[in-house]
Amino acid sequence: MNPPLRDFIRALPKTETHLHIEGALPWHLLRELRPDKYSAPPASWAPDFRFDSFAHFEGELLGYAGDFFTSAERYHACAKAIFEDHLHRNVRYVETSFASGCIDFMNLDGREVCDAIRAAVPEGLEVRIFLGIHHDGYTEKMGPVLESALRWDNLDGIDLHGTEPTPLGDWAPDFWRRARDAGKFTKAHAGEFCGPWFVRDAIEKLGAQRIQHGVRAIEDPEVVAMLRDTGIALDVCPISNVKLRVVPSPGEHPIKQLLDAGVVCTVSTDDPISFGNSIEDEYEFLAGELGFSEKDLARVAANGFQVALKKN
Repeated sequence: MNPPLRDFIRALPKTETHLHIEGALPWHLLRELRPDKYSAPPASWAPDFRFDSFAHFEGELLGYAGDFFTSAERYHACAKAIFEDHLHRNVRYVETSFASGCIDFMNLDGREVCDAIRAAVPEGLEVRIFLGIHHDGYTEKMGPVLESALRWDNLDGIDLHGTEPTPLGDWAPDFWRRARDAGKFTKAHAGEFCGPWFVRDAIEKLGAQRIQHGVRAIEDPEVVAMLRDTGIALDVCPISNVKLRVVPSPGEHPIKQLLDAGVVCTVSTDDPISFGNSIEDEYEFLAGELGFSEKDLARVAANGFQVALKKN
C-alpha cells in the first residue's frame, strides 16, 4: 500500500456499523487479565489464516469472551478502549452489538451492560447500541429479559445473531415487529453462511431494516434488485468474509459488484479479536485486493454516514 493512499484512508472520516463488542475486545485487555494464557496474539491474525468453520471461529471467540466479560464493569472497560481507538482512527459513528447469549451464560444484567457501554462513549463519537439475539435465543430464562430490553432507554435496536443454519424460532417475526413499534431499529445477520434466500427471509419475515453481511445476495439477481429498490443496506466485513471462507478468495469478494448494482454497502471489522483487523485494514483490502480508487473508498465511507441512525 503506497503511503499517500494509506494517509488518505487514515484521514477519511469513517463509520463502523457492524461491530460485535465481545469480538472487538482489545487484545491488551485480555493479555493483562490472563498473561499466562494470552501472552501472544492468536494465529488467526495472520493474513493467510482461514478458519475451518464457523464453529471453529465461534469456539475461540466465546473462549475469549468467557474469560473477560464477567461483569458490566468489564463491558465498560472494553467499550471505553474500543471507542478511544475509534476516535484515533477517525471513526466518528459506531453501531455495536452485545450478545444476549453472553448475558445469559454469564448471568449478567442486560440493562446494566447496555448502560455501561453507553457510559463509555467519549465526546466526538456517536454510538448506537444493539442487542444481538440468537435464532433460538428466546428461552424461558431469556424471554423476560428480551421483553424488558424493548424498554431500555440506552438500547437503540436489536440484531439477529448466531449460526445462520439454525432454524429461526416462530417467536422472532413478532418480536422484531414489536421492537420497531417500540422505536428500536432492527437488523439481521443473513447471507453469510446461508444463501440469498435468507437475506430475503430476513427482510420479508423479520422486516429487518439493515442486513449484516448479506454478500451472498449476489447469487440471486432478484435479491440484489430487492436490496437496490428498497434501499436496505448491507454492513459488509470483507476480511471476516475471507477468513471465514464465505468467499473463495480475496479477489472474489462481491462488494464491488453489489455497489455497482446499486446496493448500499458499508464496511466494518466485525470481530477484530478474531481477525486481527482494523477499519483501515478493511479500506486497504478494498484498494489492494479489489482495485477501489480513492473516489470508491470515499463512496463507501459516505454510505456509512448515509445509513447512520439519527437521534430525535
